[in-house]
Amino acid sequence: MLNFWRDKGGNFAILTALLAVPLFGAAGLALDFSQALAVKEDLQQTADATALGAVSKDSPYVAEARKMSGDGPITVPGHSGVDFGKKGDSKKNDFEIENATLLVKKTGNIVESSLELKATVNTTLSAILGKDFFTVSIKSTGRYQTEKYMNFYLLLDNTPSMGVGATPQDVATMVANTRDQCAFACHDVQSGKNSYYELAKKLKVTTRINVVGKATASLMDTAAGTQTVSDQFRMAVYTFGEKAEDTKLLEVVPLTSNLSDVKNRSNKIDLMSIPYQGYDNDQQTDIDRALTQIALKMGPQGNGNSSATPEKVLYFVSDGVGDSYKPTSCTKKTTNGRCQEPIDTRLCTALKSQGYRIAVLYTTYLPLPTNGWYNDWIRPFQSEISTRMQDCASQGLFFEVSPTQGISDAMSALFKRVVSSPRLSS
Repeated sequence: MLNFWRDKGGNFAILTALLAVPLFGAAGLALDFSQALAVKEDLQQTADATALGAVSKDSPYVAEARKMSGDGPITVPGHSGVDFGKKGDSKKNDFEIENATLLVKKTGNIVESSLELKATVNTTLSAILGKDFFTVSIKSTGRYQTEKYMNFYLLLDNTPSMGVGATPQDVATMVANTRDQCAFACHDVQSGKNSYYELAKKLKVTTRINVVGKATASLMDTAAGTQTVSDQFRMAVYTFGEKAEDTKLLEVVPLTSNLSDVKNRSNKIDLMSIPYQGYDNDQQTDIDRALTQIALKMGPQGNGNSSATPEKVLYFVSDGVGDSYKPTSCTKKTTNGRCQEPIDTRLCTALKSQGYRIAVLYTTYLPLPTNGWYNDWIRPFQSEISTRMQDCASQGLFFEVSPTQGISDAMSALFKRVVSSPRLSS
């Protein structure tokens, strides 16, 4: 035995035989590990595509999220969302999917998908070392921000003061053709065909309410071209009333996503009629009442994250001068309880405190130096009108425009500000 251990002949062959197993095992381990990495890369690409597909614009999960009134997990009946099987080369049979789990949830207006899967990759030479398979784990996430859903409540001032000529030229035409140099196309029912309302039509004078009606109709084209999904924007249109005898909030168009219908009906918006000159002491512009009543129409504010919880936006278009019976709380002097004042912003503040945003388009109240009523009652606070209207609006949502500058363009520009401006979220 001692001679056997001292004999050095053939030792290389013996060592080679002894090392063959670990050498081949190590080489096989390297090859099998490389294969496992390749499989993992293929599966990662597939998982990424699946996670992104789950939150794509047309995904059934995103469709469900648009309907949800709150946050939480999203499930789509009959839709598993994960169907891997053998991916890549159909001839490959060197791996098996052990499990794959896709979770989709909605938080605010964010839809997030999370995909986790585990697969086993069969080995070849590594089996020499007792390693029959490798386990690979994959995780992929995707995020999609859904659209903001908004309900717009358009409050359009159609009271007698909005019958003034739309441009200085229109004002001059009315002044030159009326016995009392009146710039207003008053819709005086008693005067019939002899009213200034009919005279303005004959003279082809455009009034401020004509321009506002057409601009509102044009706004629907802007809204339709801006929305990225159907029913993203819904519109309702209101005025201060059809006639002075019933000056309450008038619903011209109920809340609807049919923007074409809103467009057609907005074109027909007209000036409030009065039974005769001086009816009810000309107290037909009750802005306080209109704001109070439209708040009831809007209902609780939503977050805009789904069609079930739309954000409510008040879109107010006016020349900014109130004229109503307000004997005790008027911000300017009164006469027998008649209050003529720039808009009282206290109600605006109350609406904003409830979370509503107010977009204000101020159609500049044009000075009427030949009009005695204007000189006595409006001129003293003319410079305050614009400031008060801006104070009524939410931050960044005020626009002042004269008819010569283009009310249609201004309404569209203000609308785009509303839908694109940042909002605080909880």
